[in-house]
Amino acid sequence: MATVLDKDTLDTGALDVRPMTPAIGAEIYGIDLGANDIASRIPEIRAALLKHGVIFFRDQDITSEQHIAFARHFGELEIHPATPKDQPNPEVLRIAHGPKSRGQENNWHSDVTWREEPSLGSILLAREVPECGGDTLFANMHLAYERLSDQMKRFCEGLTAVHDIARVFAKRLGKSPEELHEQYPPMRHPVIRTHPETGERAIYVNTGFTSHIEGLSKDESAWLLDHLYKTAWDVEIQCRFRWQAGSIAFWDNRVCQHLAVSDYFPARRVMERVTIAGDKPYFTP
Repeated sequence: MATVLDKDTLDTGALDVRPMTPAIGAEIYGIDLGANDIASRIPEIRAALLKHGVIFFRDQDITSEQHIAFARHFGELEIHPATPKDQPNPEVLRIAHGPKSRGQENNWHSDVTWREEPSLGSILLAREVPECGGDTLFANMHLAYERLSDQMKRFCEGLTAVHDIARVFAKRLGKSPEELHEQYPPMRHPVIRTHPETGERAIYVNTGFTSHIEGLSKDESAWLLDHLYKTAWDVEIQCRFRWQAGSIAFWDNRVCQHLAVSDYFPARRVMERVTIAGDKPYFTP
């Protein structure tokens, strides 16, 4: 378990960090993520990520190799099962939509919670964006937890939810749930997780991958999940990012959820994501 940090004392050094909202998100200016000396700035960038949940960079003209190299400074990288097996850089997940493919990421979710050790974070680079639309929203799920009643907090803290890759990717990958479960069996994670670096508690269920809560009836599970999902809808715990080509968003999957607005169809939107492996979620009473 990592040492718990005090977010208020995190040092972002000389970075030009401009918060987007009091709740979540900050833009960082005047830095080239593909620079040869970027390793020296990683502690400051990591501090900014932990402090704001999601950080944004503009005008990053970097190659896929530089994208991967930057992400490696934060940990081991994942290869997503949706990545073509013959792709030169398997660490890069290309997410492209256009006239023949409407965006499907327009629901509140955390990435790859169907893994035993879901990701630490995702680094998304915009390659091609529509003239208007295609924004991404982010929600601070620690603040969502804090806004629950004390009674609801106590109830949820003892619960475990099941996360299933097949809910989203069976159809997209053309496989049956049984086929996917051979390699990626459903995983059990706490409904409320403790952030391993900040110690903050956050709601850790999402509409994309959570199938049910163990120990509750089907109706009870459905009601509670719906209630917890809707906590991300609170505009006071959100920020909204408007993309430009060369923009990067780097978010902490352990504490925030995101939603990609699919209002730009039939225009094209092409993104590339590199995902940093995380650790097994836990709850500290």
